[in-house]
Amino acid sequence: MFNRKAQGCSFFPEGERVKKHVYVHDRRFGDTEVCVKTKDVCLEISNWDFNHFLQILCRKFMIPVHDAFVLTTTDRTVLDFDKFKALQDGSTVYLLQKEDQALSVATKELITFTPHYNTLVQAGTYEYYVSEGQVPLPYAIAEFIDNALTATAKNTGVREIEIQLLFDETLGKPALIVLDNGCGMTSKKLNNWAVLRRSKFSKDNSTFASEEEVYVPPAPVPRSLNSDISYFGVGGKQAVFYIGDSARMITKTAGSPDVHELVLSKEEFERKERENENVFSGIIRNRNPGDSSHVNETDERFLHALIAEETGKESFTAVVVTGILPEHIAFLKKKFQVWTRQLAHVYHYYIHGVNGNDMKSNFTSADDFSNVDILVTLREKPLRSPRVLNLREVDNDMQSLYIKAAAATFEFKATTEDGGTVEGLVRYHPFLYDKETYPKEVMEAPCNEDDDYADSGFQHLAAGRKPIFECFWNGRLIPYTTVMDFDWCSWNKDSKLPTECYSRISGVIFTDYKFEVSINKLTFMDLELKLQQKSSLFTRYVNGQKQRGIQKEFTQWLQSCHEKLDKEIKFLGYQETITRTDVPTKEKQYPWAAFSSIEWDGKVYEIGQLVKSHKTHPHMYGTINRFLLYGNYRGDVFATAGQVELALQPTAFHNKNKIIPISKIDQMAAVEAINKHIQSDLVKLPVKLKVDWPEGNPLTQNGVHPAGTPLGPLQVEILNGKEESLSRMPSVGQGPVRKLNVDLKIIKQGDEDKEVYSCSAQHAAKWGFWFKKIENLSCLGKYTLLLSTVIHDGNATVFGGRELPSYQLNFTVKAGSAESFVPRAVSSTQVGEPFNISLHMTDGYDNQAVPPPNLNPVLKCSGLDLSYEKVDDSGVAIVIRNVRARGKVLSYQHAKPYELNITFPGIKNDTQTISIVLLPGKPHSLHVMPVDNPIMIQNGNTVIFNVEIHDEAGNITANPKQDVNCQIPGFPLLSIDCSSTGAGQLVTKPLNVKIIKGNPQKVKVQFDMPNQKNVSMVTKELLLSPSTRVCSMELYSHDNRNLVLRNGEKIDWLAGGLLENLYYRLYDESCFEVPLTPDIASKIKVNWKAEVDVDNLVKGKLPDLQVPTRVHDKRFYQVSYQDQSVSVSFHIVPCPDEPSVIKVTIPKTSVKLGEKLPGIIKLKVTDRYGNDTKVLNPACVEQIRIEAEGLDNSAVSFIWQDSSSSFHITGIQFNTGTPGSRDLSFKYKNFEKRVVIKVMAGVPAHLKLLSEPENPLRVFNDSGIATPFLVQLCDKWGNPSPDHRVVVDLMFSPLKVTKSVTSQSVDSEGKASFTVNCVSGLEGCYQLKFRGTFNTAHIPGPSVNLIVLPDPNKPVRLSVEYNTHKKLLAGGKFPVFSVSVISEEGSPMTTFNPADASMFLWQGTAAATTPPSATELKCSEPMENEKNDCFHFRDKEIPEYAGKYTIMFSLRIDKTKVLSSDQITMNVVANEPVKLGPDAQPPAPVISYSNDISSRTLVKNMTLRIMDSFGNPAGQNLHGKVTVSIKNTSEDDNKELPVFEGQFNSFQFGLEEGKVHITRLAVMDNSPDVEKQRKMSELTKKKNELTTTINAYKDNLNTQNQLIQLLTNQHRDACSKENEQRTALNIKNVDISPSATIPVIKGLIQKCTAEVDQILKTPRRVCSIRDTFRGQQDVLGMVGHLALVQDDDVARVISWVISGDMDCVITKTLSAAQRIYDATQGRQQVMPLDTVFVHPNRPLPHIRNGRVLFEPPGNPVFARDLLIYLQDKESCKIVFKNLLGDTILIDDLDSGNRYRREVVRNGIPCSTLLTRQGDRISAKGKFGGLQNRAPPISKLKVFGAPHPERYFVLKEQIDMLTQYSLTLQKISKARDELSQAKNSEEVIKNQQELKKKEKQLEEIEKQIESIMVRTRKRGPVASEPSDVAAKRPKQTSHV
Repeated sequence: MFNRKAQGCSFFPEGERVKKHVYVHDRRFGDTEVCVKTKDVCLEISNWDFNHFLQILCRKFMIPVHDAFVLTTTDRTVLDFDKFKALQDGSTVYLLQKEDQALSVATKELITFTPHYNTLVQAGTYEYYVSEGQVPLPYAIAEFIDNALTATAKNTGVREIEIQLLFDETLGKPALIVLDNGCGMTSKKLNNWAVLRRSKFSKDNSTFASEEEVYVPPAPVPRSLNSDISYFGVGGKQAVFYIGDSARMITKTAGSPDVHELVLSKEEFERKERENENVFSGIIRNRNPGDSSHVNETDERFLHALIAEETGKESFTAVVVTGILPEHIAFLKKKFQVWTRQLAHVYHYYIHGVNGNDMKSNFTSADDFSNVDILVTLREKPLRSPRVLNLREVDNDMQSLYIKAAAATFEFKATTEDGGTVEGLVRYHPFLYDKETYPKEVMEAPCNEDDDYADSGFQHLAAGRKPIFECFWNGRLIPYTTVMDFDWCSWNKDSKLPTECYSRISGVIFTDYKFEVSINKLTFMDLELKLQQKSSLFTRYVNGQKQRGIQKEFTQWLQSCHEKLDKEIKFLGYQETITRTDVPTKEKQYPWAAFSSIEWDGKVYEIGQLVKSHKTHPHMYGTINRFLLYGNYRGDVFATAGQVELALQPTAFHNKNKIIPISKIDQMAAVEAINKHIQSDLVKLPVKLKVDWPEGNPLTQNGVHPAGTPLGPLQVEILNGKEESLSRMPSVGQGPVRKLNVDLKIIKQGDEDKEVYSCSAQHAAKWGFWFKKIENLSCLGKYTLLLSTVIHDGNATVFGGRELPSYQLNFTVKAGSAESFVPRAVSSTQVGEPFNISLHMTDGYDNQAVPPPNLNPVLKCSGLDLSYEKVDDSGVAIVIRNVRARGKVLSYQHAKPYELNITFPGIKNDTQTISIVLLPGKPHSLHVMPVDNPIMIQNGNTVIFNVEIHDEAGNITANPKQDVNCQIPGFPLLSIDCSSTGAGQLVTKPLNVKIIKGNPQKVKVQFDMPNQKNVSMVTKELLLSPSTRVCSMELYSHDNRNLVLRNGEKIDWLAGGLLENLYYRLYDESCFEVPLTPDIASKIKVNWKAEVDVDNLVKGKLPDLQVPTRVHDKRFYQVSYQDQSVSVSFHIVPCPDEPSVIKVTIPKTSVKLGEKLPGIIKLKVTDRYGNDTKVLNPACVEQIRIEAEGLDNSAVSFIWQDSSSSFHITGIQFNTGTPGSRDLSFKYKNFEKRVVIKVMAGVPAHLKLLSEPENPLRVFNDSGIATPFLVQLCDKWGNPSPDHRVVVDLMFSPLKVTKSVTSQSVDSEGKASFTVNCVSGLEGCYQLKFRGTFNTAHIPGPSVNLIVLPDPNKPVRLSVEYNTHKKLLAGGKFPVFSVSVISEEGSPMTTFNPADASMFLWQGTAAATTPPSATELKCSEPMENEKNDCFHFRDKEIPEYAGKYTIMFSLRIDKTKVLSSDQITMNVVANEPVKLGPDAQPPAPVISYSNDISSRTLVKNMTLRIMDSFGNPAGQNLHGKVTVSIKNTSEDDNKELPVFEGQFNSFQFGLEEGKVHITRLAVMDNSPDVEKQRKMSELTKKKNELTTTINAYKDNLNTQNQLIQLLTNQHRDACSKENEQRTALNIKNVDISPSATIPVIKGLIQKCTAEVDQILKTPRRVCSIRDTFRGQQDVLGMVGHLALVQDDDVARVISWVISGDMDCVITKTLSAAQRIYDATQGRQQVMPLDTVFVHPNRPLPHIRNGRVLFEPPGNPVFARDLLIYLQDKESCKIVFKNLLGDTILIDDLDSGNRYRREVVRNGIPCSTLLTRQGDRISAKGKFGGLQNRAPPISKLKVFGAPHPERYFVLKEQIDMLTQYSLTLQKISKARDELSQAKNSEEVIKNQQELKKKEKQLEEIEKQIESIMVRTRKRGPVASEPSDVAAKRPKQTSHV
């Protein structure tokens, strides 16, 4: 207390110069007006002490001298001298009457919360919300719960934490409120809370810091549940601004009368930044509890109710988050069960205590119980009840699932070197018979029971490679850190336990504060590293006692769990290891071990044993072939599952094997029942054929019939064992219908039986199997008629190893009487030569018959004389002997056929004609022409003789050995062969004879045929006259006629000289000169000239002769007279001329730079013709010079060659210059020779890219690079080097690159081209490297930097969203499934047809492929309030039977690719309980009143359960009593009833968890009427059997009726849907008639698709700018690619206006823009949307307040409204609103100017106007000039054009037609199935049997009734036993 008397003066320190201000609030009085008048003041207290401050304060507030008052801080700390000195600048002080006085008016306290220095120190440790692909929102809410748990840590009662989600618009804007009843915060602590990264370890050095609690590490508690989890001073703030944009902190501490309230707002921060205020400053409002007068905003009216609840609370804290993001609101609503389950998992042990959610454990201490209540409330719409959930009620979080499924636990502890303590727990989840009990994640899909490979024997691991241990820190889950295992609990090769045992364990680790976690509490920093150190010690604890050797202890514990808890199958009798091709997965086809037997659940199954299946459709009956188990085994082995191969029985029905899981063997099936079922099927099979001949004339067995006898018709029936007629094979369950046919075959017997006739008959209702009459049996021989029963599909005569019935008939066909004859063909014959004619008789079918007697044939032929000798008849064939023909015939080359008629008088067909060819006969005479004699010829000429050979009739004849010789004396013999033609020509050689005195000479010629002695010789005479032909020639020189060239003479002449004036003369045989004529001269030829002047030749002159230029070139010359072969020849040898040139010989004219020219250069001096002159000598080397550009003369050397008088030159080398041709000059005296040398590039030295791509090069994943890489090989001078031996490689890592070639040799230009077709890899930076290889040496090359981007147009997965917390009740409706197609980029895709999306549902667990039994469902139409970027599956019915079901969604991408979602396991639970029933219906008991209790037992080991209407157990939470009594079913109450053993009328049993087990119930013994009871027993037994049979028939019929009803509904629904779709198609101008078929619809689809393809192929305008940044994170793309424009003129003018912005990259965030800017070194212009201010939309200038000011000309419209956006429309609107502003497009320039004039007249500014012709009128009114005229569209980079409207109409029609086609298919399928179900023969038969059995049952019941009437009454009996407590049961059921 202070008063004015205590005031005084004091010393002011001189050194203090810092300004300090204090805000003082006078709250002494309750009257608000007094306070308002006095006002709150701000005092500058710099250099003041406390006394001076009191003086100023009393003066300022006019405080009387004797008035007492108190000065306190907002934390109610009373000021004194020291505390006043410690006040900070801006502190707030209360002026009160007493310390705990309530505030009459709320105050505002200015605070600052500048981030702590730890912000800089630890800023890079973690970012809070990098959440490994998960939704981080639940973990953000967890930050508030962490703070609340810490705040309530010292509560003695219940620790209440409430999370309120207020999404009810009637209460205000959406808000998240977290309330706790913890200790609250003072204003100082609230100020500290606002400071980012100010953790509990940060020490404040102020005077007021003493009031804060110094951090003390928590004491050890079980599971480290110490609530010490609010640590770093970061999470709460980050959580607030992740969830929303504003936080209101409301808090009160115990004992304080004030409530402190602080608001942090993103909007306020931005305002302070704009106005240059201190951003990190604010105001804490200190007020009374319940005072909400400061809340004025209507959208925060929910705060009034919240603040009103403060009254009466001792301490509390409330966090109110507003401005919640829409996506967070959607998630919190739709995923309520998901995120609450996650929170229940995080705080599992805080909620349930140290033992967790273990319902089997009893609380033994206070530590086992938790007093934490976390309540979640979600308020949505006003009329909807709020959803309220206590996290203690969540029982499906993973820790709850692990605890419930655990059968044994292993506890351990660990200590680390720094004193850290870890508690741990390992749980074992055993294998039970056919499944693993290891809990699956909620989103994991379990195996499907109907999948034959679910329990196939593959050794599935329960947890797989999932980490064992979840990790908790101070009792709270750290979600992203798990520990795989430790050395002592991991499998190793020395372990004797199966691998799967180690996969059946789960675990949990509890750590204390010694272990560091990340600031966001998502991961541990060092947990696994510390625990894996050798210094860390692990110890097992059993009942609190340490056990040594944790490795041994764990192994023994695991061994015990495996032996005692796992229930597996034992495989016995190993046989072999096989490969199975029936397994769909190729890698799982081998190895499979085969066994002969198994032991399962106490039973042994062996090969050959009959078994029945269950859980299959239909049930299977068969014998065991073998048992199969996947893996390599060689002996007996235990396994969790396997398969059994069954030979389905009866074999005649099935004839196949079936492999099913062992778990589907029905262990309850009896062998007798199986055999009975098999036998009942066998009697239905066909056994024989019944054959009838409807028209009589049956063929007899082994009968003989003449050719042409008809067979048939036939009528055939197929009979079974019951003599019933069959038309099809009996059906097996729901198997296919196999129709029967009867095949008829007629087989002709012989060495090889031949089928001559066959046909097949199908069954007809009127005449059965019918075969028409067969009338073509005319061939002779033995026949067999065979009738066979065959299967219609496949024509098999054997089914199931059993022959189908058949029928066989043998008969013989013989020939008839002779009616015609057949002559055999006669080969050609010669004139006068005899020949025979053979023939045979036939019947009417061309069968050979017996000839009639006395045959006299008649032969006739026109032009020939015919005769024969006799006729021979052998009884089989007839021969006419020695027939001769004579007459004139043609030659061999033109043989003429003759028609010979043969007639046999007396038979039906008496005349036949044969064709004969008559040839010339044998040689008879020789004829020689010419006929002149003698024959005159000139000497030296040839003679021609023509000869012919004739037969006896004068025909030219040709026969073998017809050689004709011609002999001329003195000349060789001439001969010719006329065997082939009968004629020939003999040509002699020139006949030269010596002419004596010019007189002719005679010569005789003789002609004869040496091989034909009967042909006479012919002689001819020749007369030869003299000849005048040229015989010799002479050559001479005109200059000297005596110079004559002799034949073969050799002449030496100067090389290159000319031999002139050469003449010739000709002489005849008498050596007289022959006069030269033009004709003779033309026949003169010379070999040195092709064409000779004839005029000179007539004069005797020959052409001049040019002598060769080569010295050693000896040449041959000749002059000839060709006709007479007269010639003269000679040789000329040239001599060398004078020296004239240098000759240089270079072996190779090309050389590489830096290398010597290979080979030796030869240099010599020659004459002008190159002849060696031999003038050089060794001394001449001094006169020889070699010159060339770049030649290295120092390397040149000369070597003298004496033998050739020449020099050899070596060492020619070029060391500089570029490749190309160079002149190499050789000089000697005055002679010079230049040689062109081709200089090539040097040795390859490096590679370079000819066209550098952009760096880095950006490419989408799984796409190629359009431009090939062209690599150039260069030498060290940089010249291109075309060396084919160099191979260039393209290297890459770790990318997957598909390219044209991996490596290749360079081409002729030294280039190598590489085309990259596809690049695949994770998003990131990579490098492509080029390297050359020359032999083994490497040649360095360039590299290309590559950035792989995710493809936004490639679908990679399906995302499924639904209400996972909805309980799935049997027979109800599934929640709505929203399925999104996610691209590789992670964004949803909307380009797929809803008809391609499907939902598959099947019972059981996950399967590798969709089972055939799966039900396919299609998606629904989206509703108005649903998202349109996903497919919605709505109102899908839940199956009626509870259990595990699997759902999978699929999307057909194209004809071959299907995208499937993860398989989702759905647990369908029972519906509402409605009845009490047994697990299995027991048979009606048959009892007798004897001493044997087994004969009096009514019920034994029966379990009754509470069930729903579908028979699912549904009363697990019900408890009570079940009363069992015996009641009379008739109306006669006087009937005596049996009593239970012990004379009780009834029994009561306890109902626990909805079930009751009755061990035994028996009736009392010693009944007085034994005989009646015996009779009653017999009748009751019969009644029970009939009742069971009737129930079975009823169940069967009910099932069939349900099936018919289901099929009827399906057909009706499909028809209704078809009508709706047809109506919709007609509206869309697609005319569909009601009778349209599926092919018609498919034709329409193909027609529309073809038109769509044609549209897509039609060229259209595209934007030519390359958009390289599209697809990156937060990047929309380049401006030119963000929109399309329909009209070309509009596209031209808009593109021109913003041409400078067309290549600008638009990003969503500034960080993305900065990233692109940095990557391109500032070359790329960018525009981030979060920095763009968008002005509100305004109407066109001629519209004001919705009223048109004038009629606008030219159709004005905003230019931006003509753009068509492809994606992210809202963002694109902002882009073009910013770029185009209010630019207007109008028709033409005149309209634009008139429009602008009218706008300006109305006093309104007009924006820029554009015209469709390309003109611009600026906002200033300027137009005209090139700068205001758009260039042609070809010179601009313009927007692309959209597809035509017809394209979208066709796409919609294709979608609708596809849906309509699917509906038609469903109608057809439903119609067929309904027809088959209604007309089933089995149903009709069952109905008849049911009526029969019901009648029998009625008779038995009458007999029982008569016995009961005569039964006398019993006396009273005792009441029910009282073995239960008197407490009233919760529920009682009566049976």
